[in-house]
Amino acid sequence: MTTAQFKVENYLPDSFIMVEGKKNASNFYIIRSGKVKITKENPVISEEPFTILGPGDFFGVVSCMSGHSRLDTAIALEQVSLISVEKDLFGLLIQKNPTVAMKIIRFFSRKLRQFDHAITSLTLKNSGDEDPAHLFNIGEYYLKKRVLNHAIYAYQKYIQYNPGGNYRDLALERLQQMKAPYKTPEMPNLKGMNRVYRDNTMLFCESEPGDELFIIQQGKVKITKIMDEEILLAVLKPGDIFGEMALLDNKPRSASAISYGDVTVLAINKSNFEGMVQAQPQLATRLIQLLSERIWTAYRQIENLMIRHPLGRIFDTLLIQIEKQKISIEPKRPHNFEFGSKELINMVGLSPHEGESVIVQLLEDKNMSLEGGKIICKDMAELEKTVNFHKKQSSLERKREASKNK
Repeated sequence: MTTAQFKVENYLPDSFIMVEGKKNASNFYIIRSGKVKITKENPVISEEPFTILGPGDFFGVVSCMSGHSRLDTAIALEQVSLISVEKDLFGLLIQKNPTVAMKIIRFFSRKLRQFDHAITSLTLKNSGDEDPAHLFNIGEYYLKKRVLNHAIYAYQKYIQYNPGGNYRDLALERLQQMKAPYKTPEMPNLKGMNRVYRDNTMLFCESEPGDELFIIQQGKVKITKIMDEEILLAVLKPGDIFGEMALLDNKPRSASAISYGDVTVLAINKSNFEGMVQAQPQLATRLIQLLSERIWTAYRQIENLMIRHPLGRIFDTLLIQIEKQKISIEPKRPHNFEFGSKELINMVGLSPHEGESVIVQLLEDKNMSLEGGKIICKDMAELEKTVNFHKKQSSLERKREASKNK
């Protein structure tokens, strides 16, 4: 790869290249020669304590492309030569070497799957159901809720992907009762890259195999998942990308996409994806920014779930809201949150009874108050210190437990 437009940096053995927690990171690195060790002070569940990288590998992309603090520390293990890529030169890098973009995107998609399983195991104590046979259960859920068009879609997809499945006859029976065909009809407006969907149409269903990602041109799309009840994960707007995980790592869909009003999308499949990345570097840049933001969010969610004390998780949830908005955290700088105690309890996933007692503890902190039903932090730097204290406490507890179990 030509490096004329990119800065080359050389480091001696044991030099620090990147430090965890550093803010305003505007570049990432590709290794030309040598080995680099990536470490975290407190690795989250599902992550190795450290990783060794070599020539062709990259690091620092998440913080660079998302605009958040560095998530890890990088140390040169030997004489190292690196290509430093500034965020605003990312499009140029892709034009010159589209394989770098594909490598980053594939690595990110694997990382997101890994984090998704970690979050599920920490919250639900199981890894979720991505088996296409689960489509029958989705159909049953929507039938019970009388959302017949979604039930029909799920049953049709179950039959398509499980032709010898245990519930095939029952799925056929359900479709006959609803006077629906057993195959999803080919819609004339769903051919080609530009697609139009009417309001409340399922674009794809969780657990269904997928081979396309979508970019919203007009309208909105709801992303939902069924966990006993249907949970709304996000409402996406024009310019947003979704469905990229199934396209990139050949796994079933982890959530459903449903049109929220009439919607027009651009559908990109495996065969035209790499060509599109090369022809439109801004697409790859946008996708990597999106994946970086998702990885940062998932990482922070796992960090939050690993804090043992509910009060610590409450403090950290407030800090995450500030970090999401990329607000500069400075001593004595206050922040007014746009929500009250009930919303905060829901965000952390506490029961109303437990949540109320934790909110009482929160408001005993002289840095926190509740005014006009909204939470106020008087000093964001103090909030950050409090969160770091709780993270360290939880990390020490885990280390003590691990040493006892040896």
